[in-house]
Amino acid sequence: MNRLLILAFALALCSAPLKADSRPNVLFLAVDDMNDWIGCLESTPHAITPNLDRLAARGVCFTNGHAAGVFCAPSRAAIFSGLYASTTGCYTTPNYFVAKPEIESLQTSFAKAGYTTLGAGKLYHHPTGAIDQRGWTHFYLRNQIQRERGWPMESWSRETPVPQPFPNSVYNRGKQFNGGLFLEWGAVDNDREEEIADTIRANWAVEQLRKKHDKPFFLACGLYAPHYPNYCPQKYFDLYNPKEIQLPPLLDDDLEDLPEKIQKVRVNRKRLHFDKLVAMGAYQDAMHGYLACISYADAMLGRILKVLDDSPYADNTIVVLWSDHGYHLGEKGQWGKHTLWERTSNVPFIWAGPGVANGANADVTVSLIDIYPTLMEMCKLPKPYQVLQGSSLAATLRKPENAKDRSVFLPYMKPGEYAVINRDWRYIRYGEDEEELYNLRTDPNEWKNLAEDDRFDDVKADLQKMAPHQFAPPEDKLNARKDLVIDGNSFRWEKGKGNYSPIPRYRPYTAVKQ
Repeated sequence: MNRLLILAFALALCSAPLKADSRPNVLFLAVDDMNDWIGCLESTPHAITPNLDRLAARGVCFTNGHAAGVFCAPSRAAIFSGLYASTTGCYTTPNYFVAKPEIESLQTSFAKAGYTTLGAGKLYHHPTGAIDQRGWTHFYLRNQIQRERGWPMESWSRETPVPQPFPNSVYNRGKQFNGGLFLEWGAVDNDREEEIADTIRANWAVEQLRKKHDKPFFLACGLYAPHYPNYCPQKYFDLYNPKEIQLPPLLDDDLEDLPEKIQKVRVNRKRLHFDKLVAMGAYQDAMHGYLACISYADAMLGRILKVLDDSPYADNTIVVLWSDHGYHLGEKGQWGKHTLWERTSNVPFIWAGPGVANGANADVTVSLIDIYPTLMEMCKLPKPYQVLQGSSLAATLRKPENAKDRSVFLPYMKPGEYAVINRDWRYIRYGEDEEELYNLRTDPNEWKNLAEDDRFDDVKADLQKMAPHQFAPPEDKLNARKDLVIDGNSFRWEKGKGNYSPIPRYRPYTAVKQ
């Protein structure tokens, strides 16, 4: 009898590593500035995205998924910390790991759980010194210059191809170029596709999936596309006829019922970009560049997904696809993000793999803040130091038909400014005295602001309960009281006078002949 007990105990010990290694891998795919115009979300207009559509067909596509911040820096800080800007102070900055180093990032939790952690591309916001280095087994950088400068993103730099002539878009042509690439679009020669930064990053992720992994892995790859400049190979432009591109729903007097303060901001933004595009006859051309880059991003993601499907890891890998926020292309007169409206907040958000239903569209309201707690449950990660503010979606992913709707919170760029969103309503508050309220069932384009109608006071009061009672003060800018110290292949921020200055990422183009 004793010999049988000893044998059973020995077998249990031998099986323990196998059990640990049976935990799912995670393929974590990020895109930048991609709105909900992808094919599987059935929007109008819509981009050609066969690979994302196939991913959605074998998983769960959230049709009502929302960003956790209104542009790159705060959204990505929220995803990797599991905390809103109202807690971290990262309303406009990405550096939770500098101001609050006790926060354990998502990849740190995977590392503590024994995962191999591999990262590349735009996962964090990209200025110099803004990558959380903790917890990565390896974070890929495509050239030595990135290491020497504190890991800036630099998607478009001296060694990457750009359209000719440069600048290329009608919006910028014939003007003195000021070093920024906002509203710049154009095609790159097809035979130079492999030289584009996002292609290089996608190929690196492919290489990792072809390797033998003895431990479960967390493989994260962030693409810069379709962020401006909208540069991609000509073949993706050729997918579309710009004269046949459908325009999104527009309303001429859309901004007239906004609160005075935000109305002034939005009218000025409309004049600055959208009105100029329309006056130049370049509206559909600009949309063409954006749609082409969505299709290019889809193709790069397709490379990665195909190799996963053909690999030994296909059946035991959770795929998570997210965009950091959406993007206005004329809706409400805006071009870009930085709003609390649907076009900024609604994002592609797709899950597939073990523990995920097959081919389901879920219209329950969810947030990118839910990623961290969901992966913590599905991958049995240890609890981090901080209390995560999202909700696990694991049960919803298993049985989306049983999920109940909820309200999600979206902080804006200052304390006390936010939106609360659910399937029926969007409530927006700017400080103490300015509000918006939209009935999303009857007014999905958010054209009629109901905030001043006292019939909806109870609705507003109920939605306000989702907002925190206290908002953290904004995080200090890095260059205020810290110095960036480069140390070999790494970097750190130290208390000092402040030496941070962004590197002019685009200046090298002007001297390059191709």
